Amino acid sequence: MTHHVMSMLDTYPKDLGGVDKEKLAACIEACFECAQTCTACADACLSEDMVADLTKCIRTNLDCADICATTGNVLSRHTGYDANLTRALLEACRAACKACGDECEQHAGMHEHCRVCADACRRCETACQELLSSVG
Repeated sequence: MTHHVMSMLDTYPKDLGGVDKEKLAACIEACFECAQTCTACADACLSEDMVADLTKCIRTNLDCADICATTGNVLSRHTGYDANLTRALLEACRAACKACGDECEQHAGMHEHCRVCADACRRCETACQELLSSVG
């Protein structure tokens, strides 16, 4: 677990409202890791000779990257916390990660970057689900 994510949660001056800090930190980290991995995968797809065959993969990667980055940012803010918004974002992030993971898995046999990306998407999908289960 990245030291800085947990350190920031530990030093937040107010009560975090009973959220599971381990699951929150894991989800924040998974979101930012997935955003970076999806961005890199989209870029790698653009460098492939058969780029036209990867159009859907590139689009799905970029959508997932944006949703993951936004989710990680929102999860990093606690002042004025809105549980309904958090749940909606986690659901959207989980859905984006599932879609991207499924798409990348279709290309994983031919493109190693897609295999790596599918793995990151699955980790983030799981982290979102675990945090969702803990926020009720």
